[in-house]
Amino acid sequence: MTLLAASAAASEPSCYSRLTNEWFCGQYLRDYQQEITDATVQHLGITLAAVILGVLIAFPLALVARRLPRLETAILGTATAIYTIPSLALLPLMVPFTGISATTVVIALALYALTILVRSMLEGLRSVPPGVRESARGMGYGATRLLFRVELPLALPVIMAGLRVATVSTVALTTVGSLVSYGGLGNLIKDGVTSNFRAELMTASILCVLIAVLFDVLIVFSQWLLTPWARGVRS
Repeated sequence: MTLLAASAAASEPSCYSRLTNEWFCGQYLRDYQQEITDATVQHLGITLAAVILGVLIAFPLALVARRLPRLETAILGTATAIYTIPSLALLPLMVPFTGISATTVVIALALYALTILVRSMLEGLRSVPPGVRESARGMGYGATRLLFRVELPLALPVIMAGLRVATVSTVALTTVGSLVSYGGLGNLIKDGVTSNFRAELMTASILCVLIAVLFDVLIVFSQWLLTPWARGVRS
């Protein structure tokens, strides 16, 4: 009887076979562990690279917009215009210049993040009270020291709020990179939709949500560490 039961169990379809095709399937996680891990690592890498590149581009643009108000409209308008370009169009347009590679996705996502990052950085710097700047200048602070020792720390809460939105948005947009085969978990989502593979689609979607939550928590924790004076005020 035991041998017959084991033989019957072995012949039953798995929870992700075409006969069952369940949404939640532990066997799929075990059988495709390496594929899921590779897609997750790629998703994390592309998201981090895009956000970092976006910050590196947005920061000088925000400084220029604050320094030269006549250029503010042009800078913010350009960043917003880029964001309005559909990803389905932007990625193919970049392929002739950057090729079918992760670089294409990283640059595109960084450009999309500019509309949020530039505005948040600009508003954060403007939120610094003028009296604080004058006091710092009176103490002998130069422009660079004033920016990094006084203005940026005080602007950090506003900047971090924008960074949170930009990062979560980038996590979602990374999936679109599947158009050029570099979409991280988006590759699994695309394959799951195309083949009606429910376990693959559900697993990738849940992991995307978890990554977004993880990044959000890390940014909030970083802000908590970088603004000890704010902790004192709240308590």
